This record gives sequence, structure tokens and C-alpha cells, in this order.
Amino acid sequence: MKYSVFDFLTLVGSLGLFLFGMKIMSEGIQKLAGDKMRSILGAMTRNRFMGVLTGLLITTVIQSSSATTVMVVSFVNAGLLTLVQAIGVIMGANIGTTATAWIISLLGFKVKMMVIAIPIVGIGFPMLFSKKDQLKSLGEFLIGFGVLFIGLEFLKSSVPDLESSPEALEFLKDLTGMGHLSIIIFIIIGSILTIVVQSSSAAMALTLVLCNNGWIGFEQGAAIVLGENIGTTITANIAALIGNSNAKRAALSHTIFNLTGVIWMFVVFNFAISAIENYLVKSGGNSPLNDTTAIPIALSLFHTSFNVANTFLLIWFVKYIQKIVEWVIPSKGEKDEQTQLEYFESGFMSASELSIFEAKKEVLKFGELTKRMLKMVESLLFETDNKKFNQTLERIKKYEDIIDRIEVEIADFLIKVSRHEISEETSKQVRSMLRMNNNFEKIGDLCYQMSIIIERKNNEKAWFTPTQRERLKELFQLIEKAFDEMQENIKKEDEKVQIKKAVAIEQEINRFRDEIREEHFASIEKGDYNIKSGLYYNNLYSSLEKIGDHIMNINEAAARVNLE
Repeated sequence: MKYSVFDFLTLVGSLGLFLFGMKIMSEGIQKLAGDKMRSILGAMTRNRFMGVLTGLLITTVIQSSSATTVMVVSFVNAGLLTLVQAIGVIMGANIGTTATAWIISLLGFKVKMMVIAIPIVGIGFPMLFSKKDQLKSLGEFLIGFGVLFIGLEFLKSSVPDLESSPEALEFLKDLTGMGHLSIIIFIIIGSILTIVVQSSSAAMALTLVLCNNGWIGFEQGAAIVLGENIGTTITANIAALIGNSNAKRAALSHTIFNLTGVIWMFVVFNFAISAIENYLVKSGGNSPLNDTTAIPIALSLFHTSFNVANTFLLIWFVKYIQKIVEWVIPSKGEKDEQTQLEYFESGFMSASELSIFEAKKEVLKFGELTKRMLKMVESLLFETDNKKFNQTLERIKKYEDIIDRIEVEIADFLIKVSRHEISEETSKQVRSMLRMNNNFEKIGDLCYQMSIIIERKNNEKAWFTPTQRERLKELFQLIEKAFDEMQENIKKEDEKVQIKKAVAIEQEINRFRDEIREEHFASIEKGDYNIKSGLYYNNLYSSLEKIGDHIMNINEAAARVNLE
């Protein structure tokens, strides 16, 4: 067999072109339906059955089970999905990924796709220059679709014909004549192939081409498909390595689910192969055991039947899978179960449109963190126990460090998302959240500065009068009211955000600040309290008013008002 390095590079390049087309197609459809997919994730995972439907739908759309499962791991890590919901979504993703095989089998081998693929790219290309985001995203999808099939055509031609390479058949015969051991060997080959190309869809495409060209038979192709189901779990497990215990459990549940399916299918393998052959022959088709051109459809049917059957069997055992993974990966305590922003990097960046969903949740938690810090500062004003005062002061200092770190990590994550191809709508969301993120960090700084002011005031025994304390308490309450309204606005869909109430609260804060300031200067003139305590008092109510300004900035960002 004359198979040169150039021929091998042509094969690798063809596979690369296929993967690139899939990537472009996936990103285009994400931009086209990003908001809808985010809504689906939020609403359709109420139970394991709805989770299966969610995973099926999203994976069918973005054409990558790896993207879906890694995203699910990331969402579990961020506390957006429970473990049971995640397992359901993963089961659905396994079914959704079978759509690729059907598209390739029905079109890639039955129709001369090169004839159609180039015009499809021609239709999509002008759309890239459209000012409308949806039309531009549709253009990307069409180009990706065309490039995918161009890659498939090159893949088909780059795999050598067995008639000119009969010695390769002898090599394959050596692997196929060992009964169940042969099946195990091809399962391992399928696992390795998927791990190497990091895409079960690309591995499936290569398997279909090899079968169609007669390099491997139906049984060997089916065994490779089973191996691909194991190999596709590796990406999620890698992503979960730096996640919390729930993220690791979600990834492990994916492995258990797929591995269990491969084991029981291995037991009934010969029966399954016969059943599919009989079904195709009775339907008027050719036997995949005798006709290589019948193998792609047979393999697609095997792939889908296996994943549907596996889901149907194991969906009733989700609770047991949950118990197994919780036993294998025990909790490290309350600290580990808390969602940590440093695990943002476990997100799957090729699903940038969906990553925004996670980022928004993290921004909301950032807001809750700064509100807790504000409550601590308020408690310092009225704390008379020195030990408790110092403990609260120490907590505020720790929160300042945490807030600084979180601000950097959220910003880094959003910048990473923005570096990928995203829609204009998603780009606006990124800018909005970056602005929120920056203002939350400034609120944290102001809270820390106020705690230092209160500490100095106490050390210098510059006591406030009952009136000063009462006025500051009222201002704190107004700021907390503004905080609550702001958090509600962040939770809403962008188009539903109304900031009239937030503006009214901000105006109330400003009026109250002006009122306090007039009273303050009048009291100083009368000599009601000393200059030193007056200075600390002025710093505190001014800082609280500045916090109100930052809260208003966040409201405007949520409503996309004055967004730079």
C-alpha cells in the first residue's frame, strides 16, 4: 500500500475542515438562538424528564454533546442546576448528538454534497456583511454547514480505496476474527479516536466514511460507536477537575451513564446487530452485513437506538446514579459546596452565547456579596461589644479581598467570552455586565473605607449623637431598599427592566442626603457635637450617597441606559 505522509496530512486536513465547519455552524446557530436556549435551560430542567428533553434539544441545535455536557458541568458548579437535573440533561445530550450521523448518512453519502455545499457557502457569504445580527448569524450557519460537507467530501476521497490496498484488509481481518475480544478492541479504538479529535460528531463522521469505503464492517463500526460514547465523556471530566465536588459528580455521572450503556450493549451486541439488519431488510433495504453502502444508515440507526434505549433504561435509576457519585466523590464540607467564581474557567467557551447565562448568575451573587458587606458596616455603627466589633471588622477586610478577586475573575471571564464570535445582542450583555461588575467592586471599596472610618472614630472616642445614629440608620435602610430593587432589575430579561422605581429611590436618597447635610452644618454652627465626630459623620453619609450612585449605575446597565 502506497500511503505517503502527504496522504495522511490530507486526511487530517479533511477532518480539520469538517471540524471547522461544525464549529462555525454551531457558533452561528448559537448566536441565532442564544437567548432562546438560555431560556430553555432555565425553564426546562425542572425534573429529569424535562432535563432529557432540554439536553436533546440543545445538543441537536448546537451539534456538540461535548459542548452541552461541559456546559452542564459548569452550570452545576455555579449552582444553576442540581445534580439530578444535570444527569437528565446529559442523557438528552447523548440522544441529541445522534442527529449528526443521520445528517451525514442521509445527505453525505446519498447526494453529491460538494455540488450543493459550494452554493450554500455562496448564499451565506453575502449575509456576513448584513447589518442585521440575525441575518449575519444565519450566514455563518450556512457557511459552516457548507464547509462541513466540503470537509466530508474530502474525507471520503482521502481514505484510500481497499481495492488498491488489499493488504490493509488482511490487517483488519486479524482484528475481526476474535469474537467478543474484537468488539472490545474496536470499542477501545472508538474511545481513543474520540479523545484525539475531541468531538464525537467528527469521530462518527470518520467512522461512517471508513464503513462506506469498506475498511470496516457494520459490526466493527458499531463497536467503534460504542467506544465514542466512552471517549466523549473525557472532555467533561477534564473541565470538572478544577470544579467543586458537584461539578466532578456531574462529569462522573456522565461517564457512569455511558459506560453502563456500553456494558449492557456489549452483552446483547450480536442480538442488536441482527435486529437492525432484519429491520432494514424487511423495510426493503440492503443488509449492512453484505452491502457497505447500507452501513451508514444502519450505523445511524444503531447509534440512535442505543442512546434512546440507554436513556429509557437508566432514567429510572437517576437517584441511584446520584448516590453512587456522591459516595465516590464525598463532600469536602460546606466550603466546597459553595459556588466559587474561580471555577469560571470550567465553562465551555465554544458555547459563548450560553456562557452569558452563567455570568449573569455570578453577577447576581456578586451583588448579594456586596449587600452582605454593607450590612456588616451598618452593624459596626451599633456594636458595643469590642470583641464582636473586631470580628466584624476582620470579616469586612476579608470581604474586601474576596470582592477584588471576584471583580477580576468575572471581568476576565466576560472578556474571554467577548473574544469569541458572539452576536451584537450578546456583546451588549457583556458590556452591561462589565459595567455592573465594576460598580459592585466600587461599592465594596466604599464599604471597606466606611469600616475604617468607623474604626478610627471609635479609637478616637468621637461618639455620635442619637440623632446622628438615627439619621445614618435611615440612610442605610434607603440604600438597602435601592439594593433590593437593583437586584430585581438584574434578574429580569433586559427588555423587561424598568428603572422608574430605581430612579425614584435614588432621588429619595439624594434628597435625604441633602437634608442630613443641612442639619449637619446647622448642628456644627450651634456646637451640638464636636468637629471630629462631625467629620466622620460627613464622610459616612457622603459615602452612602456614593453607594446609591453606583447602584443607580448598575440599574442603568441592566436597562442598557447610557451603556458605553
